Amino acid sequence: RLQKLKEMFISKFGSAPQFYVRAPGRVNLIGEHIDYCGYAVLPMAIEQDILIAVEPVKTEVVQLANTDSLYLDFTTSVNNIQINKTKPQWHNYFLCGLKGIQEHFGLNNPTGMNCLLDGTIPPSSGLSSSSALVCCAGLVTLRANGKTLSKVELAEICTKSERYIGTEGGGMDQSISFLAEEGTAKLIEFSPLRATDVRLPSGAAFVIANSCVEMNKAATSHYNIRVMECRLATKLLSKSKGLDWKKMLRLHDVQTKLGVSLEEMLTIVEEVLHPEPYSTEEICKCLGISLEELRSQILSQNTQDVSTFKLYQRAKHVYSEAARVLEFKKICNAAPANAIQLLGELMNQSYISCREMYECSCPELDRLVDICLQFGAIGSRLTGAGWGGCTVSMVPTDKLNTFLKNVKKAYYQTDVQGLALESNSLFATKPGRGALVFVEA
Repeated sequence: RLQKLKEMFISKFGSAPQFYVRAPGRVNLIGEHIDYCGYAVLPMAIEQDILIAVEPVKTEVVQLANTDSLYLDFTTSVNNIQINKTKPQWHNYFLCGLKGIQEHFGLNNPTGMNCLLDGTIPPSSGLSSSSALVCCAGLVTLRANGKTLSKVELAEICTKSERYIGTEGGGMDQSISFLAEEGTAKLIEFSPLRATDVRLPSGAAFVIANSCVEMNKAATSHYNIRVMECRLATKLLSKSKGLDWKKMLRLHDVQTKLGVSLEEMLTIVEEVLHPEPYSTEEICKCLGISLEELRSQILSQNTQDVSTFKLYQRAKHVYSEAARVLEFKKICNAAPANAIQLLGELMNQSYISCREMYECSCPELDRLVDICLQFGAIGSRLTGAGWGGCTVSMVPTDKLNTFLKNVKKAYYQTDVQGLALESNSLFATKPGRGALVFVEA
């Protein structure tokens, strides 16, 4: 693949690349939609990745090209980075990483670059192709400008810089992209960012299946509305408990301030919030603020026009999912004889909560989860933001081949589109390694 990329680079730019950077995609085994609430998640890097060949140049220009002809070439001045939030095209994700590093170091005269990108992560599939691209671009820019940072610093910069495109992400994708190690999943905790190895049980394979429904976080409001619903739930829970609600941003903050367990937080949600959706008027009344203040001080730019918010359901999902993540890690560490059964059960509970409480599934994902469970998965759930993208299933290793054959037949071979996408839509994966730089010897 490197050789092929090098040849394409030479025919495109007329000279050879000086180095290559890769950043992997990821699958989140458990802990969906809780990283931006401050809670730990449990992802692993996958073998699919973004690979970029790079040649630093003397001009002040960045030229971006893609081995996939669907993605058009792009050229810009390195001193004038404009990121268009309205149409999230592939090059804008590269520019996020570039801009993040430039701003971190205050680079006045950054190096120009020729870059050719090759990606094997299915796009808009919930496997973090966009974050892998941001991370890859950050590392490319760092290397081209002769700077160094720790993996943790890089992950934090890339998390912030992806927000230039309008996605209010929490940092899981960027963290695992840099901190992953081969053979182990990671418990990723935030504030401060740290990663702990989690050994997955032998005897089980993790299988990713793409629903073939594309979901682009930056292009849809579903994702940002959920972030806002969690923020509003934080404010209402804080106010009801006499905390300084104006300073509270994440559901994790409420738990920390009150010094209670996740189980106790679930009880508090039951007491304080009602299951019916909250109107903006009711939220203003609860907080004692005007609609103008709500819009200017709390709501994000892209949620100004939303009129109702579901706070009870979202908070319930977050606190219960955060508890499942800790339980998952505990089972992996203790490795009881029935570990696979117990972990599968947690994955299934996570999926039901995502579907019922967080409402981030879709009919195709529901069908795919059913098919996976029917053909021998012990646990199966949506992974990534949802509303399309992939499922991850835990399958006993001895049943893997028949499982793949049956799922392929039941889901992909029923329609033409599925058949076309089937080749990279269903695969077993092992925990892969994090971002790397290769230098031409």
